[in-house]
Order: sequence, then structure tokens, then C-alpha cells
Amino acid sequence: MSELPQGWAEATVLELAGRNGVVTDGDWVESKDQDPSGSVRLIQLADIGDGFFVNKSRRFMNLETVERLNCTQLQEGDVLIARMPDPLGRACIFPAVGQQAVTAVDVFVWRPDHKLAGAEPRWLMHAINSPVARSTIQSEAGGTTRQRVAGGKLKQLRLPVPPLPEQRRIVAKVDGLIARTARARKELDRIPALIARYKQRVLALAFSGELTAFGSSRPKVKLIELGDIVDISSGYGFPKDRQGKSSGDFPFAKVSDISHAVADSAGILASAANYVDREDLKTLKAKPVAAGSVVFAKIGEALKLNRRAITSVPLILDNNCMALTPNRSKVLPAYLLRFMETVDLGPLSVATAIPSVRRGDVASLQISLPSLEEQADIVRSIESAFGWLDRIAADQAAAARLLPRLDTAILAKAFRGTLVPQDSNDEPASVQLERIRDDRDTAPKAKRERKPNRSKAPLMTEKTLPPRDRLLKDSEKWPMVGLPFEAIAMRNSMPHDTLRDALFELLSGPTPLLQQRFDTDAEVITIQRIPT
Repeated sequence: MSELPQGWAEATVLELAGRNGVVTDGDWVESKDQDPSGSVRLIQLADIGDGFFVNKSRRFMNLETVERLNCTQLQEGDVLIARMPDPLGRACIFPAVGQQAVTAVDVFVWRPDHKLAGAEPRWLMHAINSPVARSTIQSEAGGTTRQRVAGGKLKQLRLPVPPLPEQRRIVAKVDGLIARTARARKELDRIPALIARYKQRVLALAFSGELTAFGSSRPKVKLIELGDIVDISSGYGFPKDRQGKSSGDFPFAKVSDISHAVADSAGILASAANYVDREDLKTLKAKPVAAGSVVFAKIGEALKLNRRAITSVPLILDNNCMALTPNRSKVLPAYLLRFMETVDLGPLSVATAIPSVRRGDVASLQISLPSLEEQADIVRSIESAFGWLDRIAADQAAAARLLPRLDTAILAKAFRGTLVPQDSNDEPASVQLERIRDDRDTAPKAKRERKPNRSKAPLMTEKTLPPRDRLLKDSEKWPMVGLPFEAIAMRNSMPHDTLRDALFELLSGPTPLLQQRFDTDAEVITIQRIPT
């Protein structure tokens, strides 16, 4: 406590809500409880972003079911916290969504007592999203298939708490700074598309003669067909029994290798995931494509991506690819590559079940063919412009990687007490927290109403049964898909070790009565009754 900033105190998430606040897990809603035509939206894990509400859920319940199950209905301003990845512990504020809403079990809900609470909702949201709190939540998580933090541990999560006026100053400052990073992120996200457009504009200017000194003085260049200056070839089938070599005389390039060359090697194709030796060529009836050939996908969805690469070594192509090997006395390989980057092969594809381009369609493409000297000058101009644009793209990527770290740094500074100044006139947080504790201690003890689908109070007759038999009897009421361990624990009031041993007994032995299965929809292991 001595390390806290002036006026700060420490409290749990539960304490901060105040006596009449709401601090609870979401509701265990089964598939049979959902109704696509219902008026109540079921908020799920995917709706919880880091400080923003996504509202992706398209699952609903009807109001009668919500009331029957005694579900916690959300209010505008509730803090929602994700109990599962990814990332575990992220928090947001629930906005008005234009209709009633409840939450699924993996979303934790915090709502302050509006008369007496120790935290502002937006402050708590930022506090949960801060590095120290997020790390603590993740360390408290457990589970085999997917990590999950228990609602009870979230309630007892301890946070450093500033005075309420300082909380409001922190919220204002953090919101303003994060809004600026959000605007920066939005602007940065526009840059890749702009760069792609500029590159196409550079290519268009280059092949119109406007990008070099030759443009104003050269005679008009005639268009000729591509088939007159290149050798067009397709690839070969690649039997599986020949695949898998990581070295050999020739790379055997597939569409994926072309994509990797474009993404990672500036469009230069020099290697592949598979190789073949010279003796394989007879079996494959294959002839290597010469270095300096322009290669691309000729079939399937990859064709529409319009990715082009140029070979730097002789190689074999897969039969889903096509190669253009230039007559170097007429056209430079680099000039041919840049020309093909201006061509959209999509409109040339044959309208069949699988789109493809034909050799004849490629051969009939028309290209302007200036002298080799001017071709070289055009290529230099393009590469100079592209180099500048690529540097901008690299700067954009670096800045985009830094923005999340900037948001994290802002939150870290806020919850060290160094983002906004302390004010000695602020009532210390300890005074507010003491007021909340006194209010709780003096309030009459209200009988807690338990939710029907979570009840841990079995009938008295069931309490007399051994734990094994109580579980077996309870399993008669489980859904066909079964329940996760946590849901079973909610339904059965017994110590954790006793419950675990009873389940193990029912799951094992020569004639088990329960079995485990993986629920692919909920992505969790469930335990279900074996039909008898």
C-alpha cells in the first residue's frame, strides 16, 4: 500500500461495485433455450473487444425464457469482461444495442451501485485492460482445452484505486489518447490500398511512355502481340510419390511458391518447397523453365490474385502455372514482368467450374515494345518509384506494429498514477472504500435469489445420497450434449475434490456411466450420460 500514489487505495472488483452493484458471471444458456425469433440478444465472447463492443452476436432468446431462467439483463454502461481467450481478460463497456440483452456464461458482468460505488465503469474497463491486471487475470486462468478464469477469481481481483475525481481525469485522458491512436490506425490502414493504387498508376504511366525522358521525343511505338516475343509454356503434373524432396537439381514450383516469392522475395522465384533431380524429368516428361521467365497461376482462385514472379534459376513448374520465356533480343525479362503486372487475367479466364486462362488468350495480349535501351530505362524508373513506395509501406507496417504497444504504455502509465496529476483536494479513495464497507456491514442481510439453471441446492432427499449417486441422478436432467465440469459444479453442492472423485468413478471402470466428449460449437470438453 505504501507504494501506491497519494490518495490511492486497493480494493477488489467486488468491493468496487458497492452493496447494490451487480458482479456476476453470465448465464448458462443451452441451445434449447435460444430462439432465433426472440427479442433478447445473447451477448457472447466474440462481442467483447479491447475497450470496444463488437456486437457480432446473432443469437437470441425470448423474454419468457430469460425471465424463467432469471438471467441477468444488461444495462447500458455495464462493464463486460471476457473469461476466455483471445485475449483472456479483455473488457469493454456495453452500449445500448436497441434491444434487451443477456450474456453467455463466459462473459463476466460488473455494474456499480449508482448511489455508492468505488469506481467509474470506464475507469474499471481501462483498469482491467491495463497490462498488470490483464497479466494477473491470465495467471489465474485454468483449464485443459481452453483457458478460463473463474468468476470468483475476477470478483477478488485486487486493483489500485485512485480517488473518484482522479478516475474521471484518467478516463478523459486515456480516452483522448486512445482515440488519437485509433484515428492513426485508421489512417495507417488506408496506406496499403493507396500504395497498390499508386503502383498501378506508375505502371500505367511507364507503359504510356510518360515516365521516362523518351516519352516526349520517341516515335510512336506500335503494339505487338505477346506471342510474337515470348515462348508460352504450361507446367507439369507432380505425382505425390515424387514430392517431398527439400533439395535437388531443380525446384518444382507450385502456385504457393509463386505467392511466397511475391510476398517475401520481391517477386524473384529462386526456390520451392519441393525439388526434383535430373532423372525425374524423364518420368515427369518435364522441361525446365529458363531463368528470366515470368510465371503466374493459370487456374483456380489464385488466378484472380494476379501475382507475378520472375525466375532467377531454371525450374520445373506445376501444371496449375504458366510461364512466359522472353526472346531477349526483343524484350527484357524485367520489362516483361512489369508489363504482366498491368494485366488482369480475371476477364480472360474461361467461365467453367474452375476458372482458367488459355495459352491463346495470353498470346494475343498486346504490348508496346520500345527499344531495349528504353525498356531498361522504363524498368529503372518503375523500380525507383516502387522502391520509394515500398519504403513507405515498411514505415506503415512498423508504425502499425507500434500502435498496440502505445495503447499498452498509456494504460500502464495511467495505473502507475503518472498519466494525470494528483490533486490533494480529492477525497482519498480509502475514505470512499470505507464508506462502501460500512454501508455493506450495516445493511440488512437480504436473502439471495439463486438462478434456476445454476442452483446448487439439491432436494434434501438427494443430499442423503452418496456423491456418486447424486451426480448420476442429476445427469438425468443434463442436455444430450452434456455439460462442462464448471456447469456440473454449479448444479451440485459438494466439495471440489468430492465432485472430482465422484465424476472419475462414473467415467471409469469396466462399465462407465458417463463419458467425455469435445463440444466443437462451444470449444469445451463436456461430460454426458451414456444411454442405457
